[in-house]
Amino acid sequence: MKFNLKKVFIVAELSANHGGDIKIAIETIKAAKRAGADGIKLQTYKPSTMTINSGKNDFIVKGDSIWDGRSFYDLYEEAHTPWEWHEELFKVAKNEGLVCFSTPFDKTAVDFLENLGNPIYKIASFEITDIPLIDYIASKGKPIIISTGIAKKSDIKLALKTIRRKNSNEIVLLKCTSSYPAPLSEVNLLTLTDYTKSFNVIPGLSDHTLGITAPIVAAALGARVIEKHFIIDKYIGGPDSSFSLDFNEFSEMVKAVRSAELSVGSINYKLSEKQKLGKSFCRSIYIVQDVKKGDIITGKNIKSIRPGFGMHPKHLNSILGKRFSSNYSMGTRMSFDKLT
Repeated sequence: MKFNLKKVFIVAELSANHGGDIKIAIETIKAAKRAGADGIKLQTYKPSTMTINSGKNDFIVKGDSIWDGRSFYDLYEEAHTPWEWHEELFKVAKNEGLVCFSTPFDKTAVDFLENLGNPIYKIASFEITDIPLIDYIASKGKPIIISTGIAKKSDIKLALKTIRRKNSNEIVLLKCTSSYPAPLSEVNLLTLTDYTKSFNVIPGLSDHTLGITAPIVAAALGARVIEKHFIIDKYIGGPDSSFSLDFNEFSEMVKAVRSAELSVGSINYKLSEKQKLGKSFCRSIYIVQDVKKGDIITGKNIKSIRPGFGMHPKHLNSILGKRFSSNYSMGTRMSFDKLT
């Protein structure tokens, strides 16, 4: 199967932006459609499939993030999307015309999503080294999107090798910076321009920066998938709200990305009809004084000026010193038939 990416595929990431209320989750999906998203992505896990409930130092978030000091278990308890919501959320997305898919974090989540007909699997940045999980996901034969937030080049190669042993679908590789929020100075979007050459994948961006600058630049650099956290309104709060786009911001991002991809176009040296009309502003050779038959052509009686309907300026030096074949008034286009 190939991804149908005639335009940038824009994904609204629901993540924890439901406030623990399925009604908010449903409204978020509907709002994502109105904002211009093509897809909505869920995360499928339980706290117990992510970690253990421990207060030991190893299980406390550290690393200069917005979640520092919280236990992993408590964070995932708050952030997770209840599994019993999934079927309803998939139905709502389908009715809205959105592609709904999810990130599973263990094999039980994969099995659960298979029963829901999940069409695409997303592998999260922190799971790119979980080779057994990647192998299991690949065995399902679905298209796969991978984020690279903590990955070295060797990690990416191993993950792709694992997928390709069992799965012949195209793979989307998302440039990602796993900081929450991510500073623009660390995003290094030029990296995604190397993805196709180095890994034979479709390039994209999973963005955790503030604002919409990074997605616009990514689209201009050739990203074909852009994923951004989406929240109806930041009053909902939650673990991901500070680096998510609200409805108005997401709508602006979609418009800007569409404009960026439109402006990129393709490599093309042909002139459009409008550009051809613009040739009137080019320079060309005109007779700039009234002249008589037999007068010598000099730099005073011909010049390269606008508009561009006369002789090409490249001929200027070669015709100096020749003579006019007839009488001509100022403003006459110069041409070879006016030479003797």
